[in-house]
Amino acid sequence: MSSELAPRNTSAAPVPADDDNRYKAVQAKLARLGKALDDATVELEILRRSMQGNANHTDGVATDVENAELDAKFVDLTGNVATALVGAARSVKALSDTAQETADLAHKTRRAHSKLYGALDDIRSNRREKTPKAGFFNR
Repeated sequence: MSSELAPRNTSAAPVPADDDNRYKAVQAKLARLGKALDDATVELEILRRSMQGNANHTDGVATDVENAELDAKFVDLTGNVATALVGAARSVKALSDTAQETADLAHKTRRAHSKLYGALDDIRSNRREKTPKAGFFNR
């Protein structure tokens, strides 16, 4: 088991924070956000499994240390590390669940946005005449 943690994606934020709120830009941002969260969920599950494996291994080491009749403080310390890793794995699982829930919401939002505004974008994008600015008809 490796305890090396290295980021797999070194790029900046998956979705740029800008003020481009055109239909296609919003659809693209929601798609990228959903994919980034899906990817994060997978990476977090890999991390959780690794932490749980390390916890199990460390628990075995604690048993070995105890069987070797080393000082009890080393048994306790090794057991504490195993317990901490189990707790960390649980926290990573909770984070993974939250990331997946947020990804599902991003995908749902993208579908709802498409349902509400997709046809309007098709109409606006396929006509030759310019479209009035937002709020024009509210005057």
